[in-house]
This record gives sequence, C-alpha cells and structure tokens, in this order.
Amino acid sequence: MDRFELEGALSGFQERMSKVALFDPLFELQRKKQTDANGQPIDMMELGLLTLLFFFEQKLVRNSKAGAKDLALYLLRIMDDKLQVDSAKGEELARDIIQIFRPASGKKREFSFFNWESRERQTVYTSILRANAFDVKSNTQYYALDEDGLELVFATKEFYSEFQLSIHQLVLRKQLEKGEFQGALRQINEMRVDVESLQERMLKLEHEIKRSIVSEETLKRYSGLLDDIYTRLQRENDEFAELRQFVKETRTRLYADNNPDKQGRAYEYILRIASELEKVHAEHSGLLQKSMDLKNQALYSAKESLYYTGLSSFNFEQDVAGVVLGLPLPLESMRGIVSPFMGLGQSRVWSPLTLFAEQNVTGTGELEPREEGFLEAADEQSGLQFTLQRGAFFAEIMELLIQELDKGPELELRLFIERLSDYGCQDWLQRRSFYDFMLILHQRSPVRPSSADVSEEKSGLDKVFGLLGGRVLLVEEAAGLAMAGARYQIQNMKLKWEDR
Repeated sequence: MDRFELEGALSGFQERMSKVALFDPLFELQRKKQTDANGQPIDMMELGLLTLLFFFEQKLVRNSKAGAKDLALYLLRIMDDKLQVDSAKGEELARDIIQIFRPASGKKREFSFFNWESRERQTVYTSILRANAFDVKSNTQYYALDEDGLELVFATKEFYSEFQLSIHQLVLRKQLEKGEFQGALRQINEMRVDVESLQERMLKLEHEIKRSIVSEETLKRYSGLLDDIYTRLQRENDEFAELRQFVKETRTRLYADNNPDKQGRAYEYILRIASELEKVHAEHSGLLQKSMDLKNQALYSAKESLYYTGLSSFNFEQDVAGVVLGLPLPLESMRGIVSPFMGLGQSRVWSPLTLFAEQNVTGTGELEPREEGFLEAADEQSGLQFTLQRGAFFAEIMELLIQELDKGPELELRLFIERLSDYGCQDWLQRRSFYDFMLILHQRSPVRPSSADVSEEKSGLDKVFGLLGGRVLLVEEAAGLAMAGARYQIQNMKLKWEDR
C-alpha cells in the first residue's frame, strides 16, 4: 500500500471507534456475575439489550414515565419460565443495568482509545439513557433513551442490508461532486465487496431453490423473492450507468483544465475511479443475468420436483392392476383406466400425390421473390413486374453511390459495403441483384447518362443512369475482395467521377 492508500484506510478512525464505544456498556454488563434463586447464572448482557428494547418501545408509544420498577416488571415477565427471580431481585437487576447505561454521577460514559489517524490519545463520551422526569410524590425517577442509546438500538439490527449497494452509490456521487476522489476510490472498493457479498447470497439462494421447491406455494414465494431481487438489481444497474456518465464528464472537465499541475493528481485518481467502476459494474451486470437464470431454474426445479414426487407416490400394482383385477368394472371403464398407459397408433405411409405437391425451390437465405412455377411462352406481365422491382432497387443503390462519391474524389466498393450498415441497408448484401448491379457498372464503365437505348428501357436502366446528370462514372478493378458475408463476395472496385 502506498502512502495515499494508507491514509485512506485510516480515514475516519475516530468515527469508527465512536461506534465501538456504543457497545462498551453491553460488554461491561457481560462481565457482571449474577445468579438466580437456583444458582443458575444470569446473562446480564442479554438483559442489557432487553432494557434497550424496553425503553425503545416506550419511546415508540410515547410513554415518558418509565422507571426502574416498570423495567423490573418487564424483565420478570420475560424471565418467568427460564430463571427463578423474585420481584426484589428483579428490581435490583433493573437498577444495576440502568446504572451501567447512566452512571449515578449523571455524567456521560467515557471511552478512551489511541487514534492512529491523528497519532494521539482521545476520549469519546456516550449517553445511552437520560433522566426524563421525576415524580416528587412517589420519589420515582423516569428514564428515556438518549441519542447514543437510540443509535445503539439501530446498530444491533441491520435494517438496510439489501440496500447497502444503493447507499454506497449515493455516497460515491456525493464524494465525486465534492472532489473527494481518494475517498471515492475507497467507496468503489466497498461497493465491490458488496457485489461479492451479493454473489455469495445468490449462490446460497440457488442451492436453496434446488433443495426447497416441492410445492406450488413454495414456487410462488421464491418467484416473488426473485422478482424483488431483479427489480432492485435493475435499479442499481441504472444508477451505475448514471455514475459512469458522471465520471466521464468529470474526467473531461479535469482534462480541459488550464492548470494541469494542480489537477494532475486528481486526473490520475479519476482514471483509476473510471477503471474500477467499470469492473464493479461488469460484475454487477452478471448478477442481473444470474437472477433471470435463477427464475428459470426455479420453474424447472418445481416441475422436476413435482414430477418425481408424483412418480414416487404412484404405485402401479395398487393404482392400476388392483383396480382392474379386483373390481368388477364394465369394459368401458377398463378401457378408460388402461388407455393412458397405451401409446397412440402410428403408421408411416407415402402417397404418390406428393410428387405433384407444391415444391419450395427458394435458396437458403435468399430474400428476393422467386418464380416457382413453370415458364410460359406469353408471360410478359410478370416479367415487367420483375423489371420494375429490380429497376427501383438499382435506383436506390445508384442514389447512395452518388451521395458517397460527392463526399470525396474516390470510393472503394469495400468501404461502401462497410458503410451500408450506417444507412440501415445491411440487408442489401443478402440480395443477388446488388452484386449484379456492380458488375453492370464495371462492364459499362465509363457509365454515362442514359441514351435512347431500347435494351436499357426494357431492363429499367435508363432511369438509373439518368440519375448521373451530366457526369460520367468510372469503375475500375482494385486489389483484394470485398467481403460481404458468408453468402457472397465480389472483386473490390474503385469508383470515381471522370475529369472534364
């Protein structure tokens, strides 16, 4: 670890030790030795946690008058069937616990430690319980949870375990907005740990699905759980996409800064942040696919489990043979019992009429319509239709060629084929007429505007060549082949305008 990583590991050491200090009174209670009337040891640490829950419940119901006697009654009801403790002993235990959480001096609890970040010894003060009110008539002191006590109650239960990654994403965005790039890099590392934890949970869930789905109710429960997981992962994936865009914008802004010496370290950090964020995002995207696979696997496991359950519970001797041989049933009933176990009658026959059936003579992968009937002597109408369709297709190719030639002095057929996908014309490469048109251009080079040629009018090329206007197109062979896919390939060509 370099110096900056070492500083990042020690960052916030005081805050972390402050969290540890919250649990100090519970461990102090654990060191106290108490026994009930039968000599059975009493776990004071657990009673301390029960005390916190008692005062937390009083806070929820807004009861401001809860004292040691109320706590003693609460503890006695819980220990009734486990420990032999009378009312006097219960009140003594309640007062001992309250004294640990709130010292008799009224001062806050002290917790000392050595701060390795600042290299000095420090002390933090915690207040678990506070005096809430006092009843003069009954001489009773009432207590309530203080801020540290409330934080300790929340710390004993992880409310947001499934939302840890979302919380880290929000913190990362705030750190990037403030320019705390070193802390942001560490935050990404914590996000990676969260993703690894999610991967382990998904693996356990996969084993649990394979083992536990034995009924339709269980399948519905797991399906609902998997839907929730997928929704949460999708939301986190969207946040990852926004973070990537934000990091990209920050990197662009730092790169354009006029003071590179000042922003040099920051730009180095943002590059590392972008790289690490991409890795975490890739691992998280795998979880999305995993959740969908788990849902399909749950359905398969349910079907398989129900099938084998029915198979193992089925007894042929009892359910079929015993019914057929033991009961005097009519023949129609016997046929209904036996029919599910008999296969359908099948017969392979061949009819001579198959020879006269309609035949499919279209080539594999061929997209253009093809005449599948017998040629007739006077079929001019269908030929005219084919000519019009091919002429319209040739016109589309010529328009796109002219558009590309206007961008530069010369155009290679190989580059033109590669640019077809940009115009949404990738399907042209699967049509034979595209290559026929290129061969026609090469044969007729130099290609001039259409003349009153009868052959051109019949083939539909007169309108196509008319698109050239007053220019002349030259088509020459070039080195190499223009690869247009697995079905066709053609010699590479160079297309350019003739110089006047």
